[in-house]
Amino acid sequence: MNKRSIVILLFPFLGLASAQAQKIVVTQSTIECGRTGYQQPITATFQLRNKSHRKLVIESIKPDCGCTTVEYPREVGANDKFTITMTYDARQLGHFQKMAAITSNGSAKPVYLTMKGVVLAELLDYTGTYPLAMGNLLLDKDVLEFDDVNKGDSPVQEIHILNNSLETMEPRLMHLPSYLEASYSSETLLPGKAATITVTLHSDLLRDYGLTKTKVFLAQKLGEKVSASNAVDMTITLLPDLKQFEGVSRAQAPKLLISETNLDFTDFQKHQKKTIDVKLTNEGQSKLTISSMQMYTGGMKVTLDNRDIEPGQSTMLHVTGYKEELAQVKGRPRILMITNDPDHAKVVINIKK
Repeated sequence: MNKRSIVILLFPFLGLASAQAQKIVVTQSTIECGRTGYQQPITATFQLRNKSHRKLVIESIKPDCGCTTVEYPREVGANDKFTITMTYDARQLGHFQKMAAITSNGSAKPVYLTMKGVVLAELLDYTGTYPLAMGNLLLDKDVLEFDDVNKGDSPVQEIHILNNSLETMEPRLMHLPSYLEASYSSETLLPGKAATITVTLHSDLLRDYGLTKTKVFLAQKLGEKVSASNAVDMTITLLPDLKQFEGVSRAQAPKLLISETNLDFTDFQKHQKKTIDVKLTNEGQSKLTISSMQMYTGGMKVTLDNRDIEPGQSTMLHVTGYKEELAQVKGRPRILMITNDPDHAKVVINIKK
């Protein structure tokens, strides 16, 4: 009787302890940092989460040697995400593996984080040739622009890449639409080696004239998950079919006059958005039609008072730029207009940011 009573009384306390137990969840406990030069400190950033309903208190994070420093928050709210950075001073040549132990009220035992890499006596500076990074894969561009493409053309663009890790990669462009094809100068990429990805556009497979935008994803190996961090933006400008202007007399055709084609959005004067008005005038003898208006990037909003402009009449194009969004835009912000003016079938308005 007494034993059963004790067991029954303990169950509520065990349930309460379980409910209050905290957990530290680490997205990736070991980070491969790749290569760095002698006395060129290298940093690993770990993504974590306090997966509990109580505040997490980090009592200490102790690295395994004085050559590594750690930065971390002292307290983390319930269910909040947070980061911890480890920086190795790279004062010793060769491969390194540095570990740090997290002591907190979130787990009974320490949670360990590890950073690995190699320190080279002489590290080539790839930043000029490969200014972008997707993890340990360096590349020279993450935006491909196919401008002024005629139907039936097959233009190519190249992405130059370099493996800055300690492991062999198999870089692949993923989620390619049917009108894009990729080929690789090397199927596998050894550590420290470079390669070229050639992207071919098959424009005969495009349906619409004007601007086509899409995203593909550059993975370090087959099967890797895709995300915004490894996206490559593609823009294609397919020129209008010039056959529509055959037999059209220039004297009788519409004629576009645009007040300006280069808009300056570098000065917002402490405002978060700015609007510039562009005047469009039809100086021709027949109706001018703006059949398409598209933006190459985000960060802007465009409105047109009238798409059809009679001879001798004008309309206004209002271009609004948003400061924070424009600052994050990849590639060149531009606006594309397709018209029925045979001399201005394609009009590009450039945005300076």
